Amino acid sequence: MYWKLRGKAFSENTGESTRQMQASVVESGIVPGLLAYKDGEPVGWVAIEPRSAYPRLAHSRILASVDDAQVWSVTCFYVARKARHQALTLALLGAAVDYARAHGGKIVEGYPVDARKEMPAPFVFTGLASTFRKAGFREVARRSESRPILRLWIG
Repeated sequence: MYWKLRGKAFSENTGESTRQMQASVVESGIVPGLLAYKDGEPVGWVAIEPRSAYPRLAHSRILASVDDAQVWSVTCFYVARKARHQALTLALLGAAVDYARAHGGKIVEGYPVDARKEMPAPFVFTGLASTFRKAGFREVARRSESRPILRLWIG
């Protein structure tokens, strides 16, 4: 819910409150992302929706819109500890691109960390720029040394 709630609204809604909000989103029929399974068990997650679903992005100085193009945004990844270092993030990113394409998306955008050194997983929840580049994404803006905006044209 980080990208869907701004400032005070996010800080006032944590834990069970945000879990309930996310459950409400799913129950309403909106697909906020995709799950990855291994041996029938969930091991990963990627958030993918039209950029308009993420108000925090619109108000971000660093991640504000580059232009008025209609983009789908990949905002968050989670990979279970036992499934890390197996290219699951790259597979999740590919699935997100396929999902956006299947739903009429023409551009997919990401806001990864451009890490200069190994970083703990919680600090790279938006993904790594190197993963996005491996998937064919290209940098379209950089307003911060470590946070590029990358795009992939799919349609």
